[in-house]
Amino acid sequence: MLRHPDGSSFRFDPGALCLELLPTGGPGALAYFEVLHEPADLVRWAGESRLPDGLGPGGGPGSGQGSALVVSAGEVADARLLRDALWRLAEDHVAGNPPGPDDLATLNEAAARPPLTARLTPGRDREWAPGGTGAALLSTVARDAVDLFTGAYAHRIRTCGAHGCRLLFVDTSRPGRRRWCSMERCGNRHKVRAHRARRTAADA
Repeated sequence: MLRHPDGSSFRFDPGALCLELLPTGGPGALAYFEVLHEPADLVRWAGESRLPDGLGPGGGPGSGQGSALVVSAGEVADARLLRDALWRLAEDHVAGNPPGPDDLATLNEAAARPPLTARLTPGRDREWAPGGTGAALLSTVARDAVDLFTGAYAHRIRTCGAHGCRLLFVDTSRPGRRRWCSMERCGNRHKVRAHRARRTAADA
């Protein structure tokens, strides 16, 4: 569930972990949406992301307190830096522009660090190994971005078709015809506008 600063919320699935980080804020005018202010904010984002449960305080099934994600203030700043680079890299990718060298360096530096480590519990649940850090989380996100930009769905990274909406997603649907960040928000607004336009034309 994505929450807008105006208080509204709507379902939004960007189709990839790395793209889930983008709505937390961004460069330029996107700073209006900033929600990553302190370590708890990044921990909360991880717990609400498509990563398996167990990264929030208290850990996941059978993990105990030791599997909680520990994030420093410096790692929150790194998260914002990586997120802003991902915004530019993704928008350049959609536009067919070459990636910026500084943004590539930021992504690759994050990906070069050790990622989060998953393990199997005696109860056959998946949990995160103790000692997960913000740097490991960002490495996991960065590696996901590398996989996305070089993988089979790289050509399906898109910007929402609604005017004024910059949300990015990867279309993983079989027909590959997704246009909106969310049918609940931008898709529905488009339908309403189209309906009004048809009524106006009919009245004329």
